[in-house]
Amino acid sequence: MQHTEQPSPADIRLVITASSLGTVFEWYDFFIYGTLAASGIIGRTFFPAGNEIVQTLLAWAGFAVGFGFRPLGAVLFGYLGDRLGRKYTFLVTIALMGIATAGVGLVPSAATIGLAAPALVLLLRIAQGLALGGEYGGAAIYVAEHSPPGKSGFYTSFIQAGVVGGFILSLAVVLVTKGLLPAAVWQEWGWRLPFLFSIVLLAISLWMRLKLSESPVFAAMRAAGERAKNPIVESFTYPGNLKRMVVALFGIAAGLTVIWYTAMFTVLSFLQGPMRVDETIAQLIVGAGALMGMAWFVLFGRLSDRIGRKKPIVWGYAATLLLLFPIFWGLGSAANPGLAKAAVAAPVIVSGPHCAYSPFAKAQGDACGQLLDHLSKKGVAYETRATPGTVLSIGGIPVPDHSPAGVDAALAAAGYDLNPVVPSAVNIAKILVLILMLGALSGVTFGPVAALLSEMFPPAIRYSSLSIPYHLGTGYFGGFLPFISQYIVARTGDPYAGLWYTWVVVAMALVVTAVWLREERPAR
Repeated sequence: MQHTEQPSPADIRLVITASSLGTVFEWYDFFIYGTLAASGIIGRTFFPAGNEIVQTLLAWAGFAVGFGFRPLGAVLFGYLGDRLGRKYTFLVTIALMGIATAGVGLVPSAATIGLAAPALVLLLRIAQGLALGGEYGGAAIYVAEHSPPGKSGFYTSFIQAGVVGGFILSLAVVLVTKGLLPAAVWQEWGWRLPFLFSIVLLAISLWMRLKLSESPVFAAMRAAGERAKNPIVESFTYPGNLKRMVVALFGIAAGLTVIWYTAMFTVLSFLQGPMRVDETIAQLIVGAGALMGMAWFVLFGRLSDRIGRKKPIVWGYAATLLLLFPIFWGLGSAANPGLAKAAVAAPVIVSGPHCAYSPFAKAQGDACGQLLDHLSKKGVAYETRATPGTVLSIGGIPVPDHSPAGVDAALAAAGYDLNPVVPSAVNIAKILVLILMLGALSGVTFGPVAALLSEMFPPAIRYSSLSIPYHLGTGYFGGFLPFISQYIVARTGDPYAGLWYTWVVVAMALVVTAVWLREERPAR
């Protein structure tokens, strides 16, 4: 990469610090919704449906909406980034994100203003998605275009770690706020404070980013009159660029994002939901694991400067396919050993003529569906079979009373303790090790990516060419992961079944990356 003027070490430190902190703050804004959705507050407040499963699914659907609009933000801000510059474009995106996040904290509940509440929340999530569509590409390219030869993977890895930092910050702010407030106050209105805190983060981000100068690569293009006239059109028509964008979408963005969201949000939902781990303890464990795992992103970003970007990503995809299910089986066993043992010793089997179950139905169509609905709400794993009549058996013993109270009593007698649990110190250590393993799988596939994507595309159309496939992949494959995986779990009764979504997407990404990704070996 040719620069007109090499930035000084002090300039590089400011670029990395301002860009990385901005990324932390912007992803905090985006993830605070997901952190609170996992605890059920978002569903109860904005999407009340009289059914906890439906509330959760609708809350995760709102989470997915923000991701769904990221590609549109990538188009809009990619165009501006290639035409007007990297610096001012991501100043706009971070301002939009901060204002939209604070807005969510000010929306009255559905109990107060009815359907206007979820409508306003969805509109604000759309604004967040648009902003995020321009943020990542701008920050990644800005740092890459300031990086000296042979350092791009290392320097841009801090942007990748900043995404994890946003998730950690969201957990930390929630935990601190919840700890300082009485439980009743937190549930009533205190949960809004983390959303409003984004105004403080916005002020810090704007102050830091206003100190930055334009990237040397863009400044040189502007001085030479080499900017693209229409970067969106040219991204699709530049020779060979469409193929690179397809590989970036299906091979890079789709694969890395489902691994990352599985390592963070799926783990958090898994511990708090099916494994019945105390909510605060689960958040502390996942936050600690994510914090320790940030080093993986920097390690593998730096390694990619020596061995190339492709190898770590391919290795990470292959390892994910082998280790994903065993890691989660280990998490389940360590998080709630009693529940895990009960599921093995006394499996729950529901049989009937149809056993049709729909998580979104107000009322299930038959007795079998009603049993499945109750078990799903409890987070109890079950199997279904076809028989002429409706039968519930736990550990091979038929349960005659199919009322909710009767089912709960039979579960308790079989050893199913569905009260919140706090794992032992030894098991917490096991959980942390397993989360670190997931963090390594995420770090090896995500750490080199900002450098890789920046190197894949020509400078004049880099912002657009990078942002569009990246946010299509992360927005749709990753953004819908919590909703799809939760729906699969609800339909099947298997707390591990949702992992198949991650597995299939990673398998696709492995094939695309291994076969079609081409890269030049980075300079040492």
